[in-house]
Amino acid sequence: MNDDADREQALADVFVLLADTLVDDYDVVDLLDRLTTACVDLLGVRAAGLLLDDQNGNLAVVASSSDEIRLLEIFQLQANEGPCLDCFRTGTAVTSADLDAERARWPRFVAAALAAGFASVAALPMRLRSQTIGALNVFHARAEPVSAKDQRLAQALADVATIGILQRRSVHRSSVMAEQLQHALNSRVVIEQAKGVLAERFTIDMDTAFEALRRYARHHNLKLTEIAQAVTRGAIALDTLAVSPPAGDTRP
Repeated sequence: MNDDADREQALADVFVLLADTLVDDYDVVDLLDRLTTACVDLLGVRAAGLLLDDQNGNLAVVASSSDEIRLLEIFQLQANEGPCLDCFRTGTAVTSADLDAERARWPRFVAAALAAGFASVAALPMRLRSQTIGALNVFHARAEPVSAKDQRLAQALADVATIGILQRRSVHRSSVMAEQLQHALNSRVVIEQAKGVLAERFTIDMDTAFEALRRYARHHNLKLTEIAQAVTRGAIALDTLAVSPPAGDTRP
């Protein structure tokens, strides 16, 4: 009972957090980063990634819970096959409780996913009525299905993000989406550069560097892109980010 109550409280907190992100000048990258993080924290999955479309045929990875899943999502786009792409194209959920059994369906994607340590997946559409603007992937390390309850929860989180992205829709919706995607891609470039700066400076991996950026941004009520730009420009003393190596890392 306590576990259920704790999860319900955590879920309520996440919805409040997502809603709070949707201010007038919200950062779409920060919104979607919070979405993937929430999926991992609440669903007990190993990883989550998200693809976003500009309605002009441009699909790109804009958020991921780890560098490992970001690379897998990029590979999925390059291979032009996988559950997230099928989900986006059909506008419906695509699931597999055992990726090893899907080799005929997604041969290149399955090989890459298994090599990365992922054994099952659920892909959920980011859709509002008839418009699908992206897809959310959640992965298990074990060959077991993402439960129907957890799929509904992930879909609800995706729906909140979708409504937020489309809240400024206009007659020129396609151009608005294209602008948002380009902003997201530009922001990702800056964030990746900042991760690289921290990784080299403190001899840490990219995921640890990203967590330091995210922690500092949220503690100081800054956008991820803002703190990443400050790092790449040398406008902030890197030691103030309180970067620490992963647990068990004995490097100096």
